[in-house]
Amino acid sequence: MPDLTALLAAAEEQGVGNALRALIVVSVVGAGLPTWFLLRGYRDNG
Repeated sequence: MPDLTALLAAAEEQGVGNALRALIVVSVVGAGLPTWFLLRGYRDNG
């Protein structure tokens, strides 16, 4: 199992790239799911 300090050092070397990538993914999914759910309700069932 890798050492925790080594993992933290590797994360700091990468900067905010991974955090920004995670934020973008969560934003897209967070906007997409309610949109899909709302549009599902307006779908014509006949």
